[in-house]
Amino acid sequence: MSRTDEILDRHRQLLGDDVMEHILAEVAAAPPPSPELVDQLRRIFTQPAGEVPVAVPAPAALAA
Repeated sequence: MSRTDEILDRHRQLLGDDVMEHILAEVAAAPPPSPELVDQLRRIFTQPAGEVPVAVPAPAALAA
């Protein structure tokens, strides 16, 4: 049994067959995500803390 099957089986035990069938039907009826949404989610999942600031070198006068 795959990990996905284990998770679905556990959810089915907790929620019952009727609720699981309703959830799966709603998911199947949902439209696919737009390319823009996919891009936004990709950025969130790959950089959850946001953009990492780039270090700026100190001026030569302060470094000496």
